[in-house]
Amino acid sequence: MTDVLLTVGTRKGLFLGRRRGGQWEFGDPHFNAQAIYSIAIDTRGATPRLLVGGDSAHWGPSVFHSDDLGASWVEPKQPAVRFPRFTDASLERVWQLHPAGPEAPDVVYAGTEPAALFRSDDRGESFELVRPLWEHPTRSRWVPGGGGEGLHTILTDPRDARAVTVAVSTAGVFRTEDGGQRWDPSNKGVSAVFLPDPDPEFGQCVHKVTRDAADPDRLYLQNHWGVFRSDDAGKRWKDIGAGLPSDFGFAAAAHPHRADTCYVFPINADADRVPAGHRCRVYRTRDAGETWEPLTRGLPDGDHYGTVLRDGLCTDDADPAGVYFGNRNGEVYASADDGDSWQQLVSHLPDVLCVRAAVIG
Repeated sequence: MTDVLLTVGTRKGLFLGRRRGGQWEFGDPHFNAQAIYSIAIDTRGATPRLLVGGDSAHWGPSVFHSDDLGASWVEPKQPAVRFPRFTDASLERVWQLHPAGPEAPDVVYAGTEPAALFRSDDRGESFELVRPLWEHPTRSRWVPGGGGEGLHTILTDPRDARAVTVAVSTAGVFRTEDGGQRWDPSNKGVSAVFLPDPDPEFGQCVHKVTRDAADPDRLYLQNHWGVFRSDDAGKRWKDIGAGLPSDFGFAAAAHPHRADTCYVFPINADADRVPAGHRCRVYRTRDAGETWEPLTRGLPDGDHYGTVLRDGLCTDDADPAGVYFGNRNGEVYASADDGDSWQQLVSHLPDVLCVRAAVIG
């Protein structure tokens, strides 16, 4: 069985787990008392780099990196992510850290609150604001969601480093095909039942977007009410929520290798944010959302109230794939067989905000 690194960001620190020979071990927390909202495991170089967005109640938000799997950490002398003075904005947190593909080996993106995209050309040690998105003509009409106005999803097209898709709560999906000079809203078909116009050009409360393993133009979207699929890189979306116990939720993760395969964790409702039916169940589609199946083997079978947040569900790059999720009960579960069966790895952690995993050779 392959060795895997699992990173778990919580309300009070970062926990690192390693699977060696099929056995899991977790160490003491890093960044005590800091909320860890974003993690990236950058495996493009000879040495994996861990990137962590921490949020200290005393010192404020920062981005740290480690080139020795967490044995030591580096924080730049100057803030890695900061808003230029002309924006009259200040960083509240880093919601997302995303290494670009191998065609751009030193590029890392950061998504922030207030909603903005930053780009790094030195593997995450320093970032610059992507001004055209910050200055988008619709920006004055973006409205914060319940969790704030955050740019929480970044996807780079594996065929073209200039093509980037982002999602903002509650502005929706935006796409660029020219490296960030022009950004187009990409929300056609994504309903916004909470707005007077349920089909606006922008303003959707997108919770997460993920890309299909085999078809880069196929995207899956978990909305504030609604699960959707696009087959043309986000230009149009189709509702695929039928068959789920609820189409409200936060998390979505695609299988790393298998086409048409995606995972979600349904929540009862926006006003009742607990697992759908009070059951701890991941749902998987293997036909691009035409049908869904509950994955329950090894998960709790009684009443359960552990909500999974938008970055609390992920896959690794093994085959068969590892699938992982953490919840607000402080529990972390893992599957080593594409989600067919599960085991609880740890419990009684602080509130889990994000999980990321990768094979470490």
